Amino acid sequence: MASVLVVEDDQFVRSALIRHLTDASHLVRSVGTALEALREVAHFRFDVVVLDLGLPDLDGSEALKMLRGITDVPVIIATARDDETEIVRLLNAGADDYLTKPFSVEHLSARMAAVLRRSRAGAGEAAPSTVLSVGGLTVDPLRRQAELDGVRLDLTRREFDLLAFLAGRPGVVVSRRELLAEVWQQSYGDDQTIDVHLSWLRRKLGETAARPRYLHTLRGVGVKLEPPATTPPATTPPAPAPPAPTPEPPR
Repeated sequence: MASVLVVEDDQFVRSALIRHLTDASHLVRSVGTALEALREVAHFRFDVVVLDLGLPDLDGSEALKMLRGITDVPVIIATARDDETEIVRLLNAGADDYLTKPFSVEHLSARMAAVLRRSRAGAGEAAPSTVLSVGGLTVDPLRRQAELDGVRLDLTRREFDLLAFLAGRPGVVVSRRELLAEVWQQSYGDDQTIDVHLSWLRRKLGETAARPRYLHTLRGVGVKLEPPATTPPATTPPAPAPPAPTPEPPR
């Protein structure tokens, strides 16, 4: 059983989804606009959101961005749009899965089960006492908090996932393909998405690609996170020995 928010403006489709999901023993709430959806996730805890894109007040892709700013809840896009470029863009923007209308309720239930398995498995990976430390950076996967030199970092869901994944492998070069599979949970995607998130993450870590401290990119290989190199203290050269006294001439 899962707690599901259905965001769908078509009353016929919405009623059918509510009926079938309720028959499958899920707890269902539903809304017809993006702003109502944002209010719902701000006040209630859901296991999954089923999000239509053609909403009357705001396009679903914009709603997805806003949802990702306030919640980590898995989102399944349900829409009549079937353009592959659009699908990839939405997956890169934070959607967890994508269904093209028309679809059966059985198909939706199977996708929901798969998304929930991944979500719950990911939540169970972090032990309560596991806090990752790399230099002055600390990452707490369980509480989803990160600090740099004692200052809390304000990270988006994907930025935190990316940072936590790299912090769990300090000094290890991770390929973009592995980042797509493990952080974005996708077998394919655009490298630019990773580069953009790395750029945002660098900014929040107080560094740049030209002057890296923690995040280092190896062109054509991948990226790694490691503590900043420490500059050895300057050594003071020994003081010169005083000149030997000049012997006095005999008298």
